[in-house]
This record gives sequence, C-alpha cells and structure tokens, in this order.
Amino acid sequence: MTPALLCLSAALLSWPTARPATRLAGRPSGPLPRPGPAALLSGRAGALLPALAAGSAGAVLSTPVVAALAAVCGLAAGHALRRRAAAAADERRCRALIVGLGALAAELRAGRPLAEATATALDCCPDPVTAAALGPVLRLGEAPPGRAGDEPARALRRIAAAVRLSARTGCSLAGVVGAVEDDLRARLHAEQELRSAVAGPRASATVLAGLPVLGLLMGSGVGADPWRVLTTTGSGTVLLVLGVALELAGTTWSARLVRRAARG
Repeated sequence: MTPALLCLSAALLSWPTARPATRLAGRPSGPLPRPGPAALLSGRAGALLPALAAGSAGAVLSTPVVAALAAVCGLAAGHALRRRAAAAADERRCRALIVGLGALAAELRAGRPLAEATATALDCCPDPVTAAALGPVLRLGEAPPGRAGDEPARALRRIAAAVRLSARTGCSLAGVVGAVEDDLRARLHAEQELRSAVAGPRASATVLAGLPVLGLLMGSGVGADPWRVLTTTGSGTVLLVLGVALELAGTTWSARLVRRAARG
C-alpha cells in the first residue's frame, strides 16, 4: 500500500501541465514559461498531492489510523492551498488586465485604430494567459467563459460587449475601456484593504490551530510521551481521532468566517 501511494505521489508531481498555444500579436511564438508551484496547486491534482504525501508519510512512520488522519489533514491543506493559488492567479490576471486596458485606452484616445491599439495592449500585458484571453475579445468581441466571482472574466465580457457595440454603431471604445480599467483598479484596492483588515484574525486562527502540536512537543519535552499514548492505546486513538476532527472543524469554520468577512 505504501509503495503504491509513493508512486502515485511521484506520478502527480511529474504530470505534464497544459500550456496555452495561442499565438499573440507582437509576441514570440515559442513555448510559454513553465507554470510555477502556485499554478500546479490550482488544479485538481494539486489538492490531492498533499493528502497523498501526508498519508504516505503517516503509513511509513506510524499506524494506519495516523496515516488516514494525515491524509485527511493533507486533503484539507490541499484545498486551502488550491483556493489561495486561485486567488493569487485572479489577482495576477487583474493586474495584467489593468495594464493592458490602460495601454489600450491610451492608444484609442490618441486616435489609433483598434487593430493597432490591440497589438499594443497585448504587447504591454505582462501575463501571457491574460493576453491570450484579451486578444479574441478585442479582435472578435468574443466573451470568455468564467466562473462566478471571476472578476477578470466579467471585465472581459464587458469589453467584448463594448467591442460588438462599437462594430455595429461606430462608437468609441476609449470611454468604456477606461471605465472598466478604473473599476478593476478600485475593486483590487478594496480587496487589498479587506485582506489587510482580516490579517489579524487570520493570524490568530493560524496560531490557535498550531497549539495542539505545541502541546505534543511540550509533553514530549517533559518526558510524558503523549504521541505514544495517542497512537498505541485504544483510548488515546479515540482521543486522537476526536481531536483531529475538532481541529479540522475549527479551522474550516474560522476560514469560512474570514472569507465571509473578506467578501464584505
């Protein structure tokens, strides 16, 4: 069982990731940079990887009960890392879209045609994924799909509607692009302020979540050996399972409260 878990963890680590093959105007057509750890954690396999690693370590070092509990804790940690990676990716796309839309608005106000302004905006956009989504919006007026709460996708849908309206009526895009850019900038600033406001409660929840581990270390330091009691006795195993369940419930509830406060 343990070698199989280790092999599965290694396979997930080496699993190839898809790369967008869209060729952008004014950009080299070579391969895009390899995604970093945050991009790998944003996929479904990234949420399972900590669970497999923790379960394998628990199976090697301790009992099957500890391995199962470690896998559950790893799964919860994987979901938290995946959510954080998705939030970081959305913020990176927002910042890149602000830069691209700012360049587009400046070019349109200077009287450049939409095709030339589009090429400049794509060249100025620092994120290749965002630039690949922005290109069809500006050239064809195609709105990209997006999940609920995906602010960059909503902004691109507004730009796509403005492009289609401009193609039918000949109205200028500069005002709409500038308004969407200002809206994105204001939303990003508000999210940063909310994250700063909840940084204290989030840190407190993290410290409280680590207190049981600190208790185990202090018990081991005074010679009580609480880990042996928790893993080798029946009553200790029951207390270990109950403690892990309460710890997961507390951290999940605290994270939900912080997210609700951050959403305003």
